[in-house]
Amino acid sequence: MFTIDDLVGRCQAALEESDPRRAMKEVLARAVSTPSAVAGALDHDLGQLAVLHRAPDLTILNVVWAPHMTLYPHDHRMWAVIAIYAGEEDNTFYRRQPQGLAMSGGKELRDGDVILLGDDTIHSVTNPRSQSTGAIHVYGGDFISQPRSQWDPVTHEEQPYDLEQVRREFAQANAAAAAAAASPQGD
Repeated sequence: MFTIDDLVGRCQAALEESDPRRAMKEVLARAVSTPSAVAGALDHDLGQLAVLHRAPDLTILNVVWAPHMTLYPHDHRMWAVIAIYAGEEDNTFYRRQPQGLAMSGGKELRDGDVILLGDDTIHSVTNPRSQSTGAIHVYGGDFISQPRSQWDPVTHEEQPYDLEQVRREFAQANAAAAAAAASPQGD
């Protein structure tokens, strides 16, 4: 049975391993090996960034992408492990260039998939589906207070990361999904 307390305990123990990133990836792979158990324990109806655990060395979030939501390029400046428990998350990766960002690949994640992102990863995320996507995101530090960057989706101009703007993006995506669902022609 999946519980948040058990997940937090296993993640804290993984930090003590000789290779905490690999250990964390294994913890999350086990957790989402039965995605329905995680989906039954975590709210994933509305887009959100819900903090499950926050400490100086570890942050665990329940990230729910609203239907058809896209979040612009951003970095974390710490390693991250992402595990999908409901839906799909499409990642586009970027690398810094003197004139901004250049795309450098992508990865589609579905139920049960887990990916490890390095300290210098820059990515944008899209939920291509008409349903919400639920993911556990684990970060090797205090994700909430870490200074980092986001990039304008059109100009790729670097800006300081703005958590309140990100929360507004989630709210707008939820509103758009609700309007689409209410429309007689909604998908």
